[in-house]
Amino acid sequence: MTHATSQEAVAGTSSNQGNEFLTFTLGKEEYGIEILKVQEIRGYDAVTTLANTPEFIKGVINLRGIIVPIVDMRIKFHLGNVEYNQFTVVIILNIVNRVVGMVVDGVSDVITLNPEQVKPAPEFGSAIDTKYVMGLGTVDERMLILVDIEKLMTSSDMELVDVAIA
Repeated sequence: MTHATSQEAVAGTSSNQGNEFLTFTLGKEEYGIEILKVQEIRGYDAVTTLANTPEFIKGVINLRGIIVPIVDMRIKFHLGNVEYNQFTVVIILNIVNRVVGMVVDGVSDVITLNPEQVKPAPEFGSAIDTKYVMGLGTVDERMLILVDIEKLMTSSDMELVDVAIA
């Protein structure tokens, strides 16, 4: 995906239309994901661990009869020491008709970004592979890493969502 198409994806179809993002923190960085992918936000509860899963998959929870895999994004992005506290939350996502939870340090707010507030991601190594970054959003003095959460969760290294789209 080129920067132009990733910016168009963020910008939406209308040049005056902004997109809403849920912002959350992982370590010292602030991230944003499209609000339309978010089903709900919950406090972190104990999960049922499964054998032979990657380290970043903490386990599963039963969410009103649906078994939901829980991914710890701090482990996935290699952000060092993982501590669970009263601010730790699970963002429940609906990705390609599959429900997945992701553990983050905390949720900040919902913001609307206009196309001019989104810049292309730099092309150098970082904690998150730039192929999953839609761009960098700026709000006042804040810089947000905008994650293409659907592309990340459906990637082959996550093995969470079977993509059967023709």
